[in-house]
Amino acid sequence: MNNGWQGGRLSRRRIALALPLLGAAAWALPGMARASGPQRASRDLMGTRVDIVADGADARHLQAAIAQAFAEMQRLEAELSRYRADSVVRRIDEAAGRHPVAVTPEVMAVLESAQHVWRESRGAFDPTVGALSGWHFEPGRQAMPAAADIAAALRHVGARRLHLDARAGTAYLAERGMRLDLGGIAKLPILAAGLRVLEREGVTNALVNGGGDVLVSGSLQGRPWRVGVRDPRAPASLLGVIEVEGFGIVASSGDYERGFVHQGRRLHHVLDPQTGWPTEGVHGVALLARDVHAVNGWGTALMVQGMEAVPAWSARHPDVAVLAASGDGALWQSGGMRRALRPVSA
Repeated sequence: MNNGWQGGRLSRRRIALALPLLGAAAWALPGMARASGPQRASRDLMGTRVDIVADGADARHLQAAIAQAFAEMQRLEAELSRYRADSVVRRIDEAAGRHPVAVTPEVMAVLESAQHVWRESRGAFDPTVGALSGWHFEPGRQAMPAAADIAAALRHVGARRLHLDARAGTAYLAERGMRLDLGGIAKLPILAAGLRVLEREGVTNALVNGGGDVLVSGSLQGRPWRVGVRDPRAPASLLGVIEVEGFGIVASSGDYERGFVHQGRRLHHVLDPQTGWPTEGVHGVALLARDVHAVNGWGTALMVQGMEAVPAWSARHPDVAVLAASGDGALWQSGGMRRALRPVSA
């Protein structure tokens, strides 16, 4: 499961690797409009809490724009969630091995992005890991499938059997039993869609934060947005702070988000499409970029590929700053991340 969201109740114990540092001036009670200054609202979406902060002079206008942004994100979640019986993704799953399904342009864009990352990562990211449905990491539902069940499910994993026809606007899983899981690649486009709505409504200074992925535009009261990066080896502590002005994204993935310990081994929600088991080796990844497409899906892919793949990937993507931590405590940072990450007290 690459999934960035789960069905059912929200896990309040999730720890995000990246988190906005906004100061008291930007934070009212969740969902409460302030009379003046930055406006904030929060909603439960995609199995996590999504926060929006908008800065401007007209509080009422900002709150109306925030409401429209959440409405758009909710609309896209309804199309892309595999947990909703009426979603496009569920219709694709139910038609597996039988016939193509018409999809909206937004869903097609996510599916095409998933196939692109699948090809570029040589299968480390695979949108068809939904077939590995025996794993459950939600509190109260934690479960590990039997080895025979994992082996059987792996026969239905393989994005080469996901056929997209952009001209016809259809998607088709070629074998019965195949299932999509777009959580690892749908969340960022959904958050970005919310930010675009804010920009369309004239809100040029905004932040959208969802489960360790932080997107910003403009600034906060004339100063850069500040995003704290937790130490993947000790998530209660901050490694440093990234300041972003204009458009920027800090995307993160980690094995500390959802999981449980079984016979001394930590099992978590990022699954290796080749083995059907949770990844090992990479404890957490943070990526800083100016383009959503440059990082979308790659946190998951790098966790599957392992620490040895991180430096080479970083060299091929010089516009992305990279931080990765291994399970044994080793930390690797690209030059861009070392320059961007400032001390917490700065």
